[in-house]
Amino acid sequence: MNAVIIGRNGQVAWELQQTVPKNTNILVLGSQDVDITDLSDLTNALAEHEVDVIINASAYTAVDKAETDKENAFLINEQAVRNLAVVAKNKQARFIHISTDFVFDGEHNQAYKTTDMTNPVSVYGASKLAGEQAAFDEYRHNTVVVRTSWVYSSHGNNFVKTMLRLMEEKEQLSVVADQIGCPTYARGLAEFLWVLSSENKVESIYNWSDLGVASWYDFAIAIQSEALEQGLLSKRIPISPIATEDYPTPAKRPKFSLLDHLSSSHVYQAKHWQLNLAQMLKALL
Repeated sequence: MNAVIIGRNGQVAWELQQTVPKNTNILVLGSQDVDITDLSDLTNALAEHEVDVIINASAYTAVDKAETDKENAFLINEQAVRNLAVVAKNKQARFIHISTDFVFDGEHNQAYKTTDMTNPVSVYGASKLAGEQAAFDEYRHNTVVVRTSWVYSSHGNNFVKTMLRLMEEKEQLSVVADQIGCPTYARGLAEFLWVLSSENKVESIYNWSDLGVASWYDFAIAIQSEALEQGLLSKRIPISPIATEDYPTPAKRPKFSLLDHLSSSHVYQAKHWQLNLAQMLKALL
């Protein structure tokens, strides 16, 4: 299989490179290699390559900055995705695109199914939803959208690594406790994406996260406990739960964004988020 990974240094792109299946050749293209917002540049970059699957692991992910940088958010999260779908169609390759739980408004009281109504409440969420729709508009036949949430990895910047730093630097922390969802270890997501790459029959949309449910406060408590057990932290500090209103941000977040991934479980089995957190922290040792 010949696979193209779009995005070089992001968490999921990095994990995809660590988990390449046997008999799979990969071409990794970062922003320094190709401008995915330019269809001609993208077409030329892949002109000489045989391609079976294109996995888009790039995105504009600065949720708060997007509120005042709407043009760039849509350029990367919608226009570039449209371009990738066009190229995948021309190559007759499968196109796998990573999306987000932020396409939902968070007003649900049960896990979101892939068929549930979308209603983003931020510019970032709206741009990601527009990207999904653009991909399907161009290439519904063989486009797969994978919605995920709260992604972290031993590579790059993320909530886990930020918490570890703050737990060493601060005497106490306050973490939002009324936003509910589930963390996603990028390694497991990458493994799922590789399985989707070679499946004969796939659905148009999948949800993927680790198993279980958590608030950001729950996640922080678990990070501290596991990191102390593994010797990654030198001390335990008090962590207080706070409400979203006590930690205002430019972009609104969905209060509840747990994803129902029953259909994904038929393809690949996820692990509980606490098990994955322990595995990721071991990788930092």
